Amino acid sequence: MFDILMYLFENYIHSEAEIMVDHDELTDELTRAGFHQDEIYKALSWLEKLAELQNNDAHPYLTKVSGPSTRIYTADEMRRLDPECRGFLMFLEQVNLLDMTTREMVIDRVMELDTKDFYLDDLKWVVLMVLFNVPGRENAYSQMEDLIFDEMPDGPLH
Repeated sequence: MFDILMYLFENYIHSEAEIMVDHDELTDELTRAGFHQDEIYKALSWLEKLAELQNNDAHPYLTKVSGPSTRIYTADEMRRLDPECRGFLMFLEQVNLLDMTTREMVIDRVMELDTKDFYLDDLKWVVLMVLFNVPGRENAYSQMEDLIFDEMPDGPLH
């Protein structure tokens, strides 16, 4: 599933072509690219849920909190997000690339990934996908993109 998300992100993010809105055409393209049908549906559902996170009425936990706060992770979140990942999220908040809302969006999307192994490099891509999909976070997206690509001498990961 994560490979499909990466495929879509890498193939559509910097192209002039808009991501296909026709679900069947996009599914056909992904099938031709060698992805399995059930994984395609999971990835497309993941993207739809990312878009839904913009609706604060449906996700009241994403409302802004004034003042400082401390994020306490659940046991499941701690299993998925190792100390390196959690530290990176804290770093991104400290440098204002993530705010509390976008941090929670990232954690929400990470927890919905259908994968056993999850690493810091994967987290960076999820952060990039979230920032890309949040209106008004273009500057944070650009800075995150610089942070990712400056660290990678040989280009994208997947």
